Amino acid sequence: MRRIVQLAVIVTAAGSLLGAVARAQSDSYHEISAPLPAGEAAVQPAAPGDVDSPAGGGDVPASEETSLALQPGAPQPEAPQPWKMPQPNFLKQHDIVMGGWLEQGITFSGWPGDQFNGPVGTNDWNGEYQLNQFWLFLDRPANNQGEGWALGGHVDLVYGTDWRFGINHGLEDRFNDFNRQSYGFILPQAYVEVAYDNLSVKLGHFAGILGYEVVPAVANPFYSHSYAMAFGEPLLVTGVMGEYKLGDQWSILAGFDRGWMMFEDYNGALDFMGGVKWVSCDKRTSITYALSDGPQDPDGVQDRLVYSLVLQHQLTERLKYVFQNDMGWQNNTVAAGQTARWSDINQYLLRKINDKWSANLRAEWFRDNDGVRVGGPPPQAGIRAWPLSGFAGDFYEITVGLSWRPKPNFVFRPELRYDWYDGAANAGGQLPFNNGGNSYQILAAGDFIITF
Repeated sequence: MRRIVQLAVIVTAAGSLLGAVARAQSDSYHEISAPLPAGEAAVQPAAPGDVDSPAGGGDVPASEETSLALQPGAPQPEAPQPWKMPQPNFLKQHDIVMGGWLEQGITFSGWPGDQFNGPVGTNDWNGEYQLNQFWLFLDRPANNQGEGWALGGHVDLVYGTDWRFGINHGLEDRFNDFNRQSYGFILPQAYVEVAYDNLSVKLGHFAGILGYEVVPAVANPFYSHSYAMAFGEPLLVTGVMGEYKLGDQWSILAGFDRGWMMFEDYNGALDFMGGVKWVSCDKRTSITYALSDGPQDPDGVQDRLVYSLVLQHQLTERLKYVFQNDMGWQNNTVAAGQTARWSDINQYLLRKINDKWSANLRAEWFRDNDGVRVGGPPPQAGIRAWPLSGFAGDFYEITVGLSWRPKPNFVFRPELRYDWYDGAANAGGQLPFNNGGNSYQILAAGDFIITF
């Protein structure tokens, strides 16, 4: 309880400061906005150029002052449109859209002698340029407008340093070398989708439905990622997932998959993944509850159950709040008959200043009770990443960042992040940061995204 109170005080103070800065900057701009979207955390990449949606807060209803400028006869401002790559005729004829983006960045820590930034993902290299994602997608929505049949699908191909965080057993480990190379390929999604009336079904390889942050860089408010995303949730799965819309407010999801980051299953047992989504009538509030359950080890005895609750609420026309709570258990992990546990509380304040600027805050507490979740691959795995593990304790992080979009296809996101660890050293006497020598770190980072 003491730690929760401390974290709440920090969030309140930082949020007040963030709001004051944003209000001061917003006085210099005139904003014309579109209606508020439904406000769901996406598992799909945002449209090219739409880097503020969904996780960046989206657009907001126009203010009363702005609406006067849009009366009939008033001059209508023409918003600049993002450039999109030329579409081949074959794709146009089949309603398939091709697009993508390039994300690149660099991160500096307060520990110049450390090669890695501890358990921070995916900008984990210290003082070294990273081309995180060179992402290309093909997308055909299964859009039937709620009636009749529709067929769609989606394919992603990604090259960059993020490949190390997207390795699926039986897929990426078949065409990437494991000799500590910096760059590689991943296929985050490749599925077909069939829709009939209010039901849609995905079949193939696709993103999980838990959590707020997602794999596509353009759909997140920060360059760095939360501990919940990096260590607590199934990011990519292979199987079948159905979603049924009960109306304008409620949806239910359910399906089966081969396990966390599994294209080929270790044990032949299926995992269950499902949840429920609700959005308010005015589209200003949404709640998503989802869970995943199934064994992840070759013997099929370490059953892993995790749930995620995400609340999103538009506090004002320009300020959005997000609350996330995850909790997980895994049987027979610490020792036979014993259960490992982890939990997370994650909060965001997302302030849209105008069409070019946003200011964002994230505060998180991740508890790894038994030291089984927060950890990197061992050196013998041949993956160039932070190699430590076995930290039973509490991880905290606070991140403050800006998002600047000077042109529709360009966005620059600088951020400052402070991480600290409250717990014992691991079995090797190491702490998470500064080559195992410290329990905290400060990061200055920034990425630059080009969409097409």
